[in-house]
Amino acid sequence: MAVVEIYDTTLRDGSQGEGVSFSAEDKVKIALRLDKMGFHFVEGGWPGSNPKDMAFFQRIKNYRLSCARIAAFGSTRKPGVPVQEDANIRCLLAAGVSTATIFGKSWDLHVTRALGTTLEENLAMIEDTVGYLKSRGLMVIYDAEHFFDGFKANAEYALATLKAAVRGGADRVVLCDTNGGSLPEEIAAIVRRVRDELPTALGIHCHNDCELAVANSLAAVQAGVTHVQGTINGYGERCGNANLCSIIPNLTFKYGYETIPRSSLAQLTELSRYVSELANLHPNTHQPYVGASAFAHKGGVHVSAILKDPRTYEHIDPALVGNRRRVLVSELSGLSNLLYKLKELNFNLDASQEDTRRFLEEIKELENQGYVFEGAEGSFELLLRRAYHNYRPPFKLESLRVIIELKENSPVYSEAIIKMTVGDEVVHTAAEGNGPVNALDNALRKALEIFYPDIRRMQLTDYKVRVLDEKDGTGAVVRVLIETGDGERSWGTVGVSTNIIEASWQALADSIAYGLLKNNEK
Repeated sequence: MAVVEIYDTTLRDGSQGEGVSFSAEDKVKIALRLDKMGFHFVEGGWPGSNPKDMAFFQRIKNYRLSCARIAAFGSTRKPGVPVQEDANIRCLLAAGVSTATIFGKSWDLHVTRALGTTLEENLAMIEDTVGYLKSRGLMVIYDAEHFFDGFKANAEYALATLKAAVRGGADRVVLCDTNGGSLPEEIAAIVRRVRDELPTALGIHCHNDCELAVANSLAAVQAGVTHVQGTINGYGERCGNANLCSIIPNLTFKYGYETIPRSSLAQLTELSRYVSELANLHPNTHQPYVGASAFAHKGGVHVSAILKDPRTYEHIDPALVGNRRRVLVSELSGLSNLLYKLKELNFNLDASQEDTRRFLEEIKELENQGYVFEGAEGSFELLLRRAYHNYRPPFKLESLRVIIELKENSPVYSEAIIKMTVGDEVVHTAAEGNGPVNALDNALRKALEIFYPDIRRMQLTDYKVRVLDEKDGTGAVVRVLIETGDGERSWGTVGVSTNIIEASWQALADSIAYGLLKNNEK
């Protein structure tokens, strides 16, 4: 079975995406995770460009990797500068890696306009740099920047740049669609032309400016490429890079290539979310294969079919990539959606029971009022348990007062006073906060921590407010969605009211109640 090498450039090209930033320690953590999963190459950064990247290369030396080769990125020597005297090349060697990835110009426009040198000097720069690094014992991967644009503008010269890298001894020649403007049929045709002229193993590096980076990468592999570069979650400059979270399972499950070990593919969803967390970005829920919505089913007809055979609406088993099937309950749901959720929770109920149908109608009415349960699985499960499982809430609200005091030239003062029943005891307490919702959250926790110490591990991680029916102005209904986590899992809850404090209370109370419920089930 053919093998396709996977080259990850999340730590360099991915970090150039807007809003993406990794510390040196973050980079080490990601590199170790990629190595553990069996990635062939991990590009750590450009050691000549910033201290953080050099710090990564120094730190990663302290670890013994089992699979991945750490690559340092850099450019060819500067025009007119001997390669051994080039500062960028010296920094690259100082990184102490065994693999160097060097990019050079393939497009004559870039040579004459961007570099300001001659076409002949550019060829010498490529050959000299690759040859020098090979003489120092490094594996050299040559990235032909803007190759496809260069080929379309001047095919003869673009090919000449690749041949210069081959003369220098390049181990891989990577064709780059740097502007991300090429089409799959163009990529395939040009790759076949290059394959016929070059003896060296070929790679592909695509950007996503036309939403074609994954398709172009797959087309290149089908045309003869055996080395694919990309990033986790498609992070990268402008519209991003080719998304390895899609490329890897497509190559493995759709084309039958060997990439990373198949056992590691079951960790792909976890990897995607891990990198999102370190990048401090929300995961893309609609991302193919690894997104939370990738195997989510909402329409009643779909769910009815899924219950009979998952293949009816799923192109692969979600467990193959570490994801899971989700059935959503909404105004579009049929009885099958609800039955699936009841089965998922191990509620043994007769599908023909009238109260089950009545509950479904209740859900649809709640959604008509503004509730949504797709992102509020905590609130939905609590609703189910109240209806079917003799659920006893861990606390009961008796009264709640929120005080806001605003004085000119003074900070806003917020205080929440809460009275609630926990078991047979009545708790009456108050807490301040930097706003009314924060004060409410603090007061709720203060009242409950003595009874439920696990609450200390629960943290509100996201708070969203949406105004429904904007035409009603300040009297409009608002929906509050809260995301809560405890370090092991996260869950969503929802509240709806014309009063933002009441909606926030509903979502906060559900978030704590659901977290306690799940802790008790451990």
